[in-house]
Amino acid sequence: MTPRKVILVDSFIIVGTAGHVDHGKTELVKALTGIDTDRLKEEKERGISIELGFAPLRFSGGVTAGIVDVPGHERFVKNMLAGAGGIDLVIFVVAADEGVMPQTKEHLDILELLHIQKAVVALTKADLVDEEWLMMVEEDVQELLAPTRFSTAPIIPTSVITGEGLDELREVLEEMALDVDPKPRAGEARLPVDRVFTITGFGTVVTGTLFSGHLLTGDTLEIQPSGLKGRVRSLQVHGHKVEEALAGQRVAVNLTGIDLDKVARGDVLVTPGSFPVVRRLTASLHLLKRAPRYLKNWQRVRFHLGTKEALGRVRLLDRDELHPGSTAPVQFELEEPIVATVHDRFVIRHYSPVTTIGGGEIIEVGGRRHRRFRDEVLDGLERKLTGTPTTRVAEELRSAKMPVALTELAGKTGFSEDEMRQILKELEESGELKVILASDKDLFVAPTRLQEEWTQQVKEAMEKYHREFPLRGGYPKEELRTRLWKSLTPRLYQALLDRWAEQGEIVIDGQNLALPGYQISLTEEQQDHVQEMRRKMAAQPFSPPGAGEVQELLGNNLDLLQYCIQQGILVKVGEELYFLQEAVNQAWEILEKHLQEHGEVTIGQARDILGTSRRFCLPLLEHFDRQRKTRRLVISGCFCLVQEKDPHKDPHKEGFFESLTNKP
Repeated sequence: MTPRKVILVDSFIIVGTAGHVDHGKTELVKALTGIDTDRLKEEKERGISIELGFAPLRFSGGVTAGIVDVPGHERFVKNMLAGAGGIDLVIFVVAADEGVMPQTKEHLDILELLHIQKAVVALTKADLVDEEWLMMVEEDVQELLAPTRFSTAPIIPTSVITGEGLDELREVLEEMALDVDPKPRAGEARLPVDRVFTITGFGTVVTGTLFSGHLLTGDTLEIQPSGLKGRVRSLQVHGHKVEEALAGQRVAVNLTGIDLDKVARGDVLVTPGSFPVVRRLTASLHLLKRAPRYLKNWQRVRFHLGTKEALGRVRLLDRDELHPGSTAPVQFELEEPIVATVHDRFVIRHYSPVTTIGGGEIIEVGGRRHRRFRDEVLDGLERKLTGTPTTRVAEELRSAKMPVALTELAGKTGFSEDEMRQILKELEESGELKVILASDKDLFVAPTRLQEEWTQQVKEAMEKYHREFPLRGGYPKEELRTRLWKSLTPRLYQALLDRWAEQGEIVIDGQNLALPGYQISLTEEQQDHVQEMRRKMAAQPFSPPGAGEVQELLGNNLDLLQYCIQQGILVKVGEELYFLQEAVNQAWEILEKHLQEHGEVTIGQARDILGTSRRFCLPLLEHFDRQRKTRRLVISGCFCLVQEKDPHKDPHKEGFFESLTNKP
């Protein structure tokens, strides 16, 4: 069996092209790599790029670049954005014979908004102009780049016809490639899908730039946002079969278990359960100076992240209008789910007409809907955006609605789990966080959140409950969890309750919770109701009034009725039948004496002995039967005295008796 060929690389980066339509991007890539990235028939016929194109470019020193050739036509900027998200280094293309054009500027804006690390300018078609014109175009480009992060980018005149500048361009690219920060190979895999196709005999293939982590043949992966799972049959990196793909590489993934029509550009291939799928994002948004008009609160926009485009609306958190050149905290409410992480860069475009107007950085993924114009909200978001790692994590803990696990904190803040462990250790040592489950230290909370907010919240809820239901022994535990912290797991909820109980904040009584010192007390009116009920029922102890009348005697207060049962004043012996406790005790004394003398008692005898009717006698006898004081005989239907009680046997289940209602 022929072993699989594995391509090993020391470093791998993504180089993208950008620039106006027909400025020679594709021809330049072909001259550098020998590969024509225009693969579609329509692209060949029209002479322009429509879809993304890909080609490898290998340098000396162990660096391999994957070139993403993007379309330059204004109609295909959406496709350009799909390829720009994973770029580390860009070849900014300007044709020497035309100079700076509209898509030159729009592509530059996009590169700025995405914080692409480095850029080199290729002045293509230099053979078509004289030196004076070339110098003028170069000055225009320098002026265009001056206020941007690419102000010092080298500008290299090139020609694919004469070969001018190609060696120099390749040398500059190699030098820059060595200085690019690599994508994180640790952590979970994340590959935004930019192309989907099928190969006969192999099935579905998706391609994209691996943003983080690594992929192995045989891995089970998840397509988000659909949640479909598939297995990696094989991997390719620029046409070479590999066993492992690393972050920063252009990867083709052959999947089994996922049909072609179930995945599309904009989906994300991830390690199962690793990345949140959300419709709400909190971000810092910058509106371009070249934006044609201001952005209004709740305006509909096109949101671009990775290879995904989603429609949504913008909530401005600190103003009603965002003017060109300004930056503001916002929340995006998207119309479809999206995969995102903290610190992801995004671009927004006008809904109509479709033009690029701004972009920025994600601060929060999912989470609550922030209230506008709140200083504490705005200050917290600023700390998350610009603070130190410990400051950002501490702020996340302060804003969390419940204790959070290490993995969840890592996902919310964008740190790796190893980085998070170190940050949490520093915060714990400084007293800025508390560990709720000390046994495994996997749940964390800010002290202020725990002590000032949640503790106060539970105490206020219980105080209100005691006021509204003064006759109840306490707040049912599960009811309180459902009302205040429905999303807490039972284990975590119990840990919080135990902590509060240890601190003396609450008292746990079985399934009920109460404040320390809380006692049930009856009003004078309620005491009168109870006394009247007792007097009425004591008049005929073995023929008590019906349940409806008992409730009326208690003022139709069901809590008061429950109180009487809990306090042992009343005993519920049947579905709609209550006896006074002393009447039940007295009845048993009478029946027990008869049973000791005769060994058994029939329903009729019990009725006569107690001076009541079958309606009251039978439920009372069944009550004693349930208490294991008597045993019903199957054949005779009599009740006999239980001489011994075996706690491990249920005589009803042993078949010794059956319900009288089942007796023929």
